[in-house]
Amino acid sequence: MVGYLIFLTISTGIFALFSLGLNLQWGFTGLINFGHVAFMTVGAYTTVVLSLYGVPLIVAALIGGALAALLGLLIGLSTLRLREDYLAIVTIGVSELVRLIVNNQQLPTPNGLIDGVQGLQSYPLPLTNIVPSPLFKLVAIALLTAVAGLCLWRLWSWVRKGEGKRNTRFSFATRAILGILAVAFVLTIYITGLSALNDYSRYEKSGLMVVLLVVVALVFWLLEALVRSPWGRVLKAIREDEQVPKALGKNVFWYKLQAFMLGGAIAGIAGAFFAWQLTTVYPSNFEPISTFYAWIIVVVGGASNNVGTLLGAIVFFTYEEATRNFLPQIVPLDEARLGAFRIMVIGLLLMIIMVWRPQGILGKKEELTLGK
Repeated sequence: MVGYLIFLTISTGIFALFSLGLNLQWGFTGLINFGHVAFMTVGAYTTVVLSLYGVPLIVAALIGGALAALLGLLIGLSTLRLREDYLAIVTIGVSELVRLIVNNQQLPTPNGLIDGVQGLQSYPLPLTNIVPSPLFKLVAIALLTAVAGLCLWRLWSWVRKGEGKRNTRFSFATRAILGILAVAFVLTIYITGLSALNDYSRYEKSGLMVVLLVVVALVFWLLEALVRSPWGRVLKAIREDEQVPKALGKNVFWYKLQAFMLGGAIAGIAGAFFAWQLTTVYPSNFEPISTFYAWIIVVVGGASNNVGTLLGAIVFFTYEEATRNFLPQIVPLDEARLGAFRIMVIGLLLMIIMVWRPQGILGKKEELTLGK
């Protein structure tokens, strides 16, 4: 059970990080990116290839994020002056182009060139080959406690000060119920992390889980600071009507490019964690469906709301695992048809949410970018 919860936490954290990058691009800036998985692909493969050559994993992940940002620069320089629908089409094409290049090219490794279709494996993973000392466990527990404390403090502020009521028009009772559910989730992850760290030899990915949670917290804090700064207010103005900031002397194209690159860098770092979780990477791991998942997470949680993105990731993976485990007992279909049926149900639920609450769970209707 502990191992399963660790896997679920890592999966949720990776796609929460991945979706935070998309939320910056679309939710705050209004840039429609249907090829977000391209950044994850670049980050994952760069991290893996560099780690095979002995580059420290942290450095390899940062370089992967930087190259993903560079990809964002190359895409942005040629496409960000296009209209939204053309930008969406170009990003889809770029994501498929990146995947097909990886699939059809030979990848350099210390043992020679490997065909991309064969994938990469046997690369170093973070914090798996160490013998944890009491100091290591103490630091890991302290980091996990800090992240859990930050989450609980944020939830308490949201319920007590009425932040949710102002932003989402929820009643106090609704906010309290959501807060209780979120507290239960945070405490479950915290207790799972403590149990795994105490038996590290059995749950070697518990260290990866702690590092991922810390990275998600840091990226969340950074984005919250940025979107509340003058820079973030310019992004929101661009999303609403880019002619207004342009009339005030702002370089709209440069701001769009910055948001596109930063969102790509975040997705690239998420790609590094994705590769570490899988332990082997293949081009088929980076198909357009991953971008579709990120869009579901952002739309369900609430565009232009980073807390909503985290909540959307939790809701999405709760649905994923619940249907994976319980749907076969209800619907008599084979595995292939069952997977297609689950996608159909996701689409149906998404349509219901769009009718009932188009701004998402925590989004503001006045900030909705759909249909603009």
